[in-house]
Amino acid sequence: MIADFHFLRPWWLLAVIAAALLVWQLGRQSDMRARWRNLIAPNLLDHLLIDRGRTGGLRPVHLIGAILALSGIAAAGPTWERERPPFVEDTAPLAIAIDLGQTMNATDISPSRVERAKLKVQDILARRQGARTALFAYAGSAHMVLPLTDDAQLVATYLAALSPALMPIEGKDTAKALEAVEAALADETVPGTILFMTDGVERGAFPAFTGYGGRNDLMVLGMGTPEGGPVRTGSGEYLTDSTGARVQARLDVDALKELQSSSSAQVATVTLDDGDVDWIVRRIQTAFAQKSEEGLTRWRDFGWYLTIPIALLTALTFRRGAKIHWLGLAVLVVSLGGTIRAEAADFADLWRTPDQQGRRAFERGDYAAAADQFAEPAWRGAALYRAGRFQDAIDAFAQSNTAESYYNQGNALMHLDKPEEAIAAYQQALKARPDWTEAKANLALAERRKKENDEKEEEEQQEQAGLDPDQIQFDDKGKRGKEGEVPAGAQTAEMWMRNIQVSPADLLARKFAIEARTNE
Repeated sequence: MIADFHFLRPWWLLAVIAAALLVWQLGRQSDMRARWRNLIAPNLLDHLLIDRGRTGGLRPVHLIGAILALSGIAAAGPTWERERPPFVEDTAPLAIAIDLGQTMNATDISPSRVERAKLKVQDILARRQGARTALFAYAGSAHMVLPLTDDAQLVATYLAALSPALMPIEGKDTAKALEAVEAALADETVPGTILFMTDGVERGAFPAFTGYGGRNDLMVLGMGTPEGGPVRTGSGEYLTDSTGARVQARLDVDALKELQSSSSAQVATVTLDDGDVDWIVRRIQTAFAQKSEEGLTRWRDFGWYLTIPIALLTALTFRRGAKIHWLGLAVLVVSLGGTIRAEAADFADLWRTPDQQGRRAFERGDYAAAADQFAEPAWRGAALYRAGRFQDAIDAFAQSNTAESYYNQGNALMHLDKPEEAIAAYQQALKARPDWTEAKANLALAERRKKENDEKEEEEQQEQAGLDPDQIQFDDKGKRGKEGEVPAGAQTAEMWMRNIQVSPADLLARKFAIEARTNE
């Protein structure tokens, strides 16, 4: 902390020098001996001076000098620690890219490399509750599985569906995966971490890592052992070479070490215990703190704390007299103490703006008090949101027409289970910021919630109607059609097809195939 001490505006320290010169100059003018020394002989001067005993002690000029010096130091902005800007997430975003090449089905790690990678991801999610995580898969092509989300259950659902069989292009292109993940994190306001879980990085991808100039931290967790193991195929058999012998997929540890020495990537190999997970989580937090200090945080200005002694010293300047009477200072402190709380922090609130007081309550976690104190609508809306007063938060956010305002309104509307209105809010946010990844993800969630609500309401209406088993009625809340009847035989096949739920694995396989064809 001492090493970080500095001044934000050091030129204001010249005021300290000016205060010292003022005290010296006025003191010199009041020194009768110095003024007459060159005009009267020293042996006569002592007999001519009358008030020789009043040259020492504190005088009003010293009070004025102290005020000027403290004001200069306050304006210079003393600081020794950083503060985060408003509305920035406190946890680092994490993008996990899982290698789904064929060799990830090797069984040198039980039950297989890819299954062990999934277990490690679940452990990481459990350690980072509330933090946002994105999921990617790659082999010969790279694909986003999920954008950044704090819904750990959603991540776990799609994580379980991942397997090498989903990938449309065989092989391994780690450089393309790095490019895809970096592009997805480009709009993030805070630096994050990109974690590759792979059984090897091909040497052709080394230049992408060594030349990486992004702000995100790179990590590689090697899945496998140097001894290697046989590789299962989709049919349950083992992969063989041209001679019929089983392929032994080995982890190239030397290549991973070379990658770490030639790039900024942090590399480790999988462990049977939680040592690798602990290392990953610690590294994410450390890298986030370091990156934040480099550019996404600002130094906290402690100069305003000096306004309190400055105000007290200024009050003493109204008292007539040649010396500072400390009794007046004591009376002033006692009189102020009768009108404010005993806590020093609350005493300091007398010199804080409403927004500063609200910020202090917000950081304390007293969101209800912060909402009452904030005057700035965005901050007030954030406090109301944290306090669970979502409708009031919407009203506060609505005072602005920025993309962030509409995004926050959408989040609050989702808490109120109003997905249709949330969709409109997210769409307005995307009009202002078309590439906003979080807004797109939340829009998709809102559309899914609306669809679920519509389907639930439709089912309830059908149950309440008491329909005959041999009939089916389509009403859809009066929006999509009129009531009709379908014979039971025709109904069976149609309703069976409509009720099929596509599994996450099928959905991802189709998505990856379409993206691979599009990028050809």
